[in-house]
Amino acid sequence: MANPAFVTAATQFGDNGTPYLSAQRVAERLGVTLTELAKLAGVARNTLTGKASARRVDAALSPLVRILAVASEMSGDEQRAAIWFKHQPIPGWGGKTAQDLVRQGDAEKVLAYLEAVRSGVYA
Repeated sequence: MANPAFVTAATQFGDNGTPYLSAQRVAERLGVTLTELAKLAGVARNTLTGKASARRVDAALSPLVRILAVASEMSGDEQRAAIWFKHQPIPGWGGKTAQDLVRQGDAEKVLAYLEAVRSGVYA
């Protein structure tokens, strides 16, 4: 069963009239350009804007949206979650932020960290 926060976030990041995520909305929420978002998601910028690649964009952006959803739920605010994502070093990762880890392909590590903190494990 999907996490309610993720379902809500996915709806907020959705592309109007389609079941897919909107790269533009994700970029706006994070305060980054589409070029920066493409680098973060590990896809070409043209992939983010092409209608034919909506499923690929969805797959690339889903971990990011999941991280933002959990961080928003924990902080109580989307803007705080975006600031945390970009600027707050995660303990145990050598001063790297969630953004740094996602950029290097370690989104699952960020999600595991957030789940541990949410479960009461001090990080």
